Amino acid sequence: MKRLAGIFLLFPILIWSQTPFLKAEKLFGEGKYALAKPVFENYLKQNPNDSKTMEYLGDIAGHQKQWDDAISYYKKLKTRFPQEAGYYYKFGGALGMKAKESSKFKALGMIDDIEEAFLTAAKLDGKHIETRWALVMLYLELPGIVGGSEAKAKKYSDELLRISPVDGYLSKGYIFEYVKKYKDAEKQYTKAIEIGQSKTAYQKLADLYKNKMNSPEKAKQILDLYQKKKT
Repeated sequence: MKRLAGIFLLFPILIWSQTPFLKAEKLFGEGKYALAKPVFENYLKQNPNDSKTMEYLGDIAGHQKQWDDAISYYKKLKTRFPQEAGYYYKFGGALGMKAKESSKFKALGMIDDIEEAFLTAAKLDGKHIETRWALVMLYLELPGIVGGSEAKAKKYSDELLRISPVDGYLSKGYIFEYVKKYKDAEKQYTKAIEIGQSKTAYQKLADLYKNKMNSPEKAKQILDLYQKKKT
């Protein structure tokens, strides 16, 4: 009985210690990042090795476009957990967003680090979908002189097709749309719809019709079809 009484006495302490993190996590889930941030920061001061809190703070910094802060948190995490693909992916993503908002000269100096982060994530996790999407986009957007390549983008699109057919067809559609082969993009988005029926696939095809193929009627038909299947 005494042991049970001792355990019950611990309950208020345990609940109190968990409350700040759970409160911050709830605020984060509600998209209230500005409110969640100071709670997570205070919790991290008391628990400086808590990796989940660091990740949340990195995510918040990303949502607030504070790229240097996001990079700092993710860099610590990937250094501490060198086998965790997700941290490399987030680190590369934060670097990439900072590069997009930097001068061309500064952005060029960041390309190698961005590419290395994504390639490391892909190597660590053979089924990491987000990383392969990032590599598809990276290699399409980079000029050839600094490593951009449609062939490289297609390589990771093929990997996506093996991992997740819907993402594979969507990524192939994305590539064709990027290089202005709109009929080929249409075929890939249609395949994505056939096997996945996802809102994203319908939206991508509708956007292609409306914005690239000058067919607003077809765009409306696709969106109407999605609404009918949804109901």
